[in-house]
Amino acid sequence: MSKGKIRAANIPVYVFLLFCSLLALFPFYIMLIMGTYKNEDLFRGLRLLPGSYIFENIKTIMATDFPLYYRNSLLVSTGAAAGALLLSSLTGYAFAKFKFRGKNLLFFFILGSIMVPPQVGLVGFVTEMRWFGMVNTFFPLIIPAWASAFGVFWMRQYIGATVPNELLESAKIDGSNTMHTFVFIVMPVIRPALITLFLLFFLWNWNDYLLPLIILNNQRLITIPLSISLIGQLYRNDYAARILSLAVATIPILILFIAGSKYLIKGLVTGSVKG
Repeated sequence: MSKGKIRAANIPVYVFLLFCSLLALFPFYIMLIMGTYKNEDLFRGLRLLPGSYIFENIKTIMATDFPLYYRNSLLVSTGAAAGALLLSSLTGYAFAKFKFRGKNLLFFFILGSIMVPPQVGLVGFVTEMRWFGMVNTFFPLIIPAWASAFGVFWMRQYIGATVPNELLESAKIDGSNTMHTFVFIVMPVIRPALITLFLLFFLWNWNDYLLPLIILNNQRLITIPLSISLIGQLYRNDYAARILSLAVATIPILILFIAGSKYLIKGLVTGSVKG
């Protein structure tokens, strides 16, 4: 079969993928469009074309210190994702490539913690944070996120599947110590997993609502999910402005996923099985 015929045979596939992409982006488009109308117009039917009320909605959003809340969410999400990524990769590397006493028992204990809903220990966690004097700070939102059982499991599986023991033995023969081997040999190999895990950690912490709701009582410290409930006027819920703020809040997520899309699927597929 010629190259031209192969390309012609792929046209239906491309059309189907384009249709699926447009279908997936349609809710986001509608969210943007709804943010350009008055609150009352949202109850008069579905709008497909932009309205003329977007600047008023932007003023409503900015009246609630939205840039400050945006910065808070970026700080919390980035700090939590970076710390969780570092500890998960180091711990996963240890479980995948080192032998030590109680290794399997400890790993099963970490896996068992995944099955415990975080809401179960919420009361004890809040009490502990009060005892340490960390309520109304970002520390309870950042530091506990570093201890990710899922991240440890993910990195153990990925490193075990992609980093051969012969590579590590060669580095050891050449005089490379453990940390040098991890930073300059292992990390370049597991880059897709690192990027994928960072995206997941960032997304989870960016969308977290329950923990900031309980920990943060200072309005200047709240994050994006909490700030959306403040948008509006007295005795009136401004849904149009809230929808526009939701659309703006998804921008960092879209940028990160577009930038990391090259490694995202590779990281998901390779990390799903251990070869």
